[in-house]
Amino acid sequence: MRGVGIAATAIGRAPLRAALALALLGAAGSARAAFLSGEALDTAADWLAIVVIIIVPIAAIVVFWLVHILPEKVAEKRHHPQQAAINTLCLLSLVFGGLLWPIAWLWAYARPVQYKLAYGTDKHESYFLEKAREARAGKLPPAEAQMLKAELDDVAARCVLSGGLRAARAELEAALAAAAQPAAKGSA
Repeated sequence: MRGVGIAATAIGRAPLRAALALALLGAAGSARAAFLSGEALDTAADWLAIVVIIIVPIAAIVVFWLVHILPEKVAEKRHHPQQAAINTLCLLSLVFGGLLWPIAWLWAYARPVQYKLAYGTDKHESYFLEKAREARAGKLPPAEAQMLKAELDDVAARCVLSGGLRAARAELEAALAAAAQPAAKGSA
C-alpha cells in the first residue's frame, strides 16, 4: 500500500511542475545574438572595421619585415664575413615575397668553407674593430690581442687591408705596446 501512496503523490505533483515550467518560460527575456544593440552596436562595428582595415595590415607588414631581417641580425651577431650579401638577400626576399628568406637564414648560420683560405679570416671587419676597442680599453687579454694581431697580419699578407682593418691593427699594436710597458717596468 505504501507504494500506491507514493505514486499518487508523484502524479499529484506533475501538474504543479508543468505550471512552474510554463511560468519560467514565460518569464524568460527575448533572445538576442549580440550583447550590444542600436547605436552601441554600430559604434562597435565601426571600430572593429577600422582595426581590421587599417591596424591589422600594418601589424602584418611590420611582423613580416621583422621576420625577414632576422638573418641579417644573426649574421651581424655572428660576425659573418659576408654580411653585406646576406643583407642584400634579405631585401630581395622582401621584394620577392619571402621566397629567398630560407636561403638567407641558412647562409647566416653557415660559415663559408673556402673564405678563410682566400682571405685569411672568417670574420667580418666589425669583429676586429670591436675587439680592437676592447683591447684599447684594457678589457681584452694580451694573449687574445696578440692572436688577433697575428690574424690581421696574415690577412695583410694575403691582400690589402681596408681602412677599418688597418685602424684595428694599429689599435691592437698600441694596446699590446701599452700592456708590455708596465710589464717591462715591473721586471726592471
